[in-house]
Amino acid sequence: MTIKCISPIDGSVYAERPTLTRAEADAAVKRAKAAQADWAAKPLADRIALVEAGVAAVGAMNDEIVPEIAWQMGRPVRYGGEFGGFNERASYMASIATEALAPIEVEDSDAFRRVIKRVPHGLVLIVAPWNYPYMTAINTVAPALIAGNAVMLKHASQTPLVGERMAKAFHSVGIPEDVFQNVFLDHGTTSDLISDRAFGFVNFTGSVGGGKAMEQAAAGTFTGIGLELGGKDPGYVMEDANLDAAVDTLIDGAMFNSGQCCCGIERIYVHESLFDAFVEKAVAIVKGYKLGNPLDEATTIGPMAHVRFADEVRAQTAEAVAAGAKAHIDPADFPEDGGAYLMPQILTDVTHDMRVMREESFGPVVGIMSVKDDEEAIALMNDSDFGLTASLWTQDADRAEAIADRIETGTVFMNRADYLDPGLCWTGCKDTGRGGGLSVIGYHNLTRPKSYHMKKA
Repeated sequence: MTIKCISPIDGSVYAERPTLTRAEADAAVKRAKAAQADWAAKPLADRIALVEAGVAAVGAMNDEIVPEIAWQMGRPVRYGGEFGGFNERASYMASIATEALAPIEVEDSDAFRRVIKRVPHGLVLIVAPWNYPYMTAINTVAPALIAGNAVMLKHASQTPLVGERMAKAFHSVGIPEDVFQNVFLDHGTTSDLISDRAFGFVNFTGSVGGGKAMEQAAAGTFTGIGLELGGKDPGYVMEDANLDAAVDTLIDGAMFNSGQCCCGIERIYVHESLFDAFVEKAVAIVKGYKLGNPLDEATTIGPMAHVRFADEVRAQTAEAVAAGAKAHIDPADFPEDGGAYLMPQILTDVTHDMRVMREESFGPVVGIMSVKDDEEAIALMNDSDFGLTASLWTQDADRAEAIADRIETGTVFMNRADYLDPGLCWTGCKDTGRGGGLSVIGYHNLTRPKSYHMKKA
């Protein structure tokens, strides 16, 4: 079997790679497990230094990486790639590693030494998505390696060159090839490996269906699993909000990367006193976008990563309009060919009976609703199968935190959106999944506690 990357730019086959046979995959697992013990035995400071050097080596490739990302998943080159966030996340996790992985000393007396250490799981499988292929991968790759695990990275078929780039960079600085492996696996082989306890931990970012498949494969194995399965993230603009800042941030959060952001804004609730002004400003912003070839520096919104993704957003939008929603962006302003290039759209007169307000769209469309008070907004924000992030806009921090306490989500923002803070746990609830990445908690999930009860006399 081969994995093909169909470029959203022109529909051509941009990259093609053969998948590993089961025997080849078993051999790769065996090599990784054999190499992991020596890697874990290295001083923590050495592992940190090697990972930081590998990250820097990825940065040195950025001029080549940026157009590759455009060809693979369509993000415009004008945005310069992902190295800023990639480096920020890896550097932060490196900076807290010594403290996060430090043993918990309970007693060290003449009679006893009692201590809890954090030890690596062994071999970690990371299944990374295509939408932010470098940043999502490094969230787990960096702390997993620093904690002493070996890592196998299986990247999405839409972005197959990313894992190869990372492997080349990390190996070039001295991280052993068997400790960090980029692998191409089909779904069946991946599931079989998980079912056969090939891995000590699995981290998956992707669809709800994919997450269910991971859990089913791991059933009865007691393999730890971390899942981030998407969202339908809301923004709530209160009557005292800084309107211009709210519009700029929330619309950017809805449209950037053609709406293909895990924590992108997919529904907006605006207090009735600001609703008309918010919509007017939002429409003006979107009308200023330029849809086009992502290799063109003037392009601000490129194609979606695949035609089928664009078709799903078209279907949700058309259904909403047919059910009474108002579309504010004229298709004549954004000529498209019906393929991966998809115009942005703002909808009002939407309801939660419409798929566009309930199912993940993962594209450049957002519904905006008027609300009369906090109670209505909270009820609507919680009326979702997902729970990744929510964005609150107000000048009153106490009010925002009180509302945040009642929202069913993994992260709550105040006066910002669509940002992953590596100092905070990246987590979700409901159909968004379970587990947590980054922060001290990220290290806890990539290790297990081991207790030492040593009687000296």
